[in-house]
Amino acid sequence: MAKPRSNVQFQHRGSMSNGKARRPSSSMSNISETGSEPDAPADRNGVIAKSEGEPKSQSDYEKKKETFITRTIWTLIMIGIFFGGMFAGHIYMIMIVTAIQIISFKEVIAISNVPSRARSLRFTKTLNWYFLGTTMYFFYGESVIYYFKHIILIDRVLLPFATHHRFISFMLYVIGFVFFVGSLQQGHFKFQFSQFAWTHMALLIIVFQAHFIMNNLFEGMIWFFLPVSLVITNDIWAYICGITFGRTQLIKLSPKKTVEGFVGAWIFTMFFGVILTNILMRYKYFICPVNDLGANLWTGLECTPNPVFIPHTYRLPFIPPTWTHLPQTLTVAPMQFHILVFATFASLIAPFGGFFASGLKRTFKIKDFGDSIPGHGGMTDRMDCQFIMGFFSFVYYQSFIAVNKASVGGVLEMAVQGLNNEEVVEVVRGLVKYLVGQGRLDPKVLEYLQGNMVKRSRI
Repeated sequence: MAKPRSNVQFQHRGSMSNGKARRPSSSMSNISETGSEPDAPADRNGVIAKSEGEPKSQSDYEKKKETFITRTIWTLIMIGIFFGGMFAGHIYMIMIVTAIQIISFKEVIAISNVPSRARSLRFTKTLNWYFLGTTMYFFYGESVIYYFKHIILIDRVLLPFATHHRFISFMLYVIGFVFFVGSLQQGHFKFQFSQFAWTHMALLIIVFQAHFIMNNLFEGMIWFFLPVSLVITNDIWAYICGITFGRTQLIKLSPKKTVEGFVGAWIFTMFFGVILTNILMRYKYFICPVNDLGANLWTGLECTPNPVFIPHTYRLPFIPPTWTHLPQTLTVAPMQFHILVFATFASLIAPFGGFFASGLKRTFKIKDFGDSIPGHGGMTDRMDCQFIMGFFSFVYYQSFIAVNKASVGGVLEMAVQGLNNEEVVEVVRGLVKYLVGQGRLDPKVLEYLQGNMVKRSRI
């Protein structure tokens, strides 16, 4: 007598009864769990066929494939927008940074739990956006006034706004504060004060730090592009090194992060930073501060390069003079040393911005901050490390790289805000005399100005 065929699906041997294999009871329970009918026909291997009307579930492979395609498409779109804006000019990058901080603020505000009975409160959402607008007005005004004094301070309409910018910003904030206090309702105090604190935390984390990213743009495209590139590159290398030889967990907030990936990404990021810096230093469009918002990659910018970009010869102290077979000096731009600091911060400190965001998401039991970018989650998920990196770049630049010298805007600011009209006239007369003495102006210009100044003062 031949042995019965084993049941492939359930890994059971059926017992023989009247020459037929008896279906085990466990098989029946499994069939019921899958939703198939007990009398559904089976193929020769014992696999129960699904009814024709039952929808087929998407396999894990198909889901991963669809996610990969979506992520790839949107990655290319983001890369195109980024490089397109960077080559088109600084004004377009300002627009992109503005959009990023608004979307990020919206996502961070949205994750706080709003009780259903509190959603009908007046001014709850309105005040959030009002404080965002007020904060952006203050920071944008500070940047514009600082970098474009020579334009703002000579315009009759803009001059009062520039002179009293901080007072205007303070009063705008006070108006929002008064409305907030006036909107407090009995029974909702805890929720309303929580929202007030949450809004200010979002402003501090996002808008405050984005302000310094904007200032990096005004100082020169390289101070914006380099930090952004270092963070992205470090993230890529951390992933590659982690899946290649990562073994030791780095931090519990991000279980997939490994010490080996963390250190490996640091090394590769420094190499990348040196190479990229060497390329960008050759183009004035990247190293020159913004003096024309209409400039782009094709029109370029003109300036006297910062000394940090000019090669300097250094004597190697650890090479004895008698060792003539080894080079005694090294000629390199100081920026190549600074980029090592930037790469180190991007590799060892900036990732903690991502860890902070991971802890925040775990607190609210969410996977992503939002779905602003298909396949990538929210905008905040992509910018969590960029904000702190941009802040560091500005502070480091102002501390160790910026050249402090008098500017036309600075002189105008001191003259307009610190002198009366008669003193300003004297300054103008003195400057004209100086230029005439240097042969830069025709003496007739001095005669014309002196005559008109006298007439004007008599009037």
